[in-house]
Amino acid sequence: MHIGILTMSFSLPGCGSLKEKRQRMGGMHERFGRNPAVAVCESGEHNRHDASEWSFVVVAASRREVESLCSQIEDKIQRTVEGRIIKVTRELI
Repeated sequence: MHIGILTMSFSLPGCGSLKEKRQRMGGMHERFGRNPAVAVCESGEHNRHDASEWSFVVVAASRREVESLCSQIEDKIQRTVEGRIIKVTRELI
């Protein structure tokens, strides 16, 4: 069993409230949490309306599968989130 932790930090320019932040970042749980191999949570910047940090824990039988799922998550987020990705880290355990 292999485990990967993908953490992504976002800048949300022009975001004026926590409500607007939830609207921009909303759906992360629904989009990625449906996959039984992925756990997702907002892991930082909870009280800032112009920034957000999300972590994804990916579990798979091989390192290659973990890396593939992490890449899929990154690609989908780049296409769907209204914000700038400012930092991405991957840790394989």
